[in-house]
Amino acid sequence: MKLKGVDVDWAEEFNGAITVCDVDGIIVYMNKYSIRQFKKYGGIKLMGSNLIDCHPEPAKTKLIEMLEEQSENIYTTEKDGVKRMIIQTPWKENGIFRGLVEISFQFDSKIA
Repeated sequence: MKLKGVDVDWAEEFNGAITVCDVDGIIVYMNKYSIRQFKKYGGIKLMGSNLIDCHPEPAKTKLIEMLEEQSENIYTTEKDGVKRMIIQTPWKENGIFRGLVEISFQFDSKIA
């Protein structure tokens, strides 16, 4: 993205995980935080794999519905004492549905 003629890549330095999948659920982007957060599951090697396969039920079914309906999902979760906000929302370019963006960040803003 360009802002006043300067390239701005806000997603790379965002203090939370940003993961993007295409219309088939294939992961096409992970920011640095996302790669670190999901390191034990493969980190950067998750690129090209299916986001749906990375989730247990009932999240798996919910993601499939979101891809079909182009809908969003916002919720909180806690795992190992870490509270996170999860935002899953449609990714569109020029009004055309391209997939989903998943943003995950800790409530206390500490880096995972």
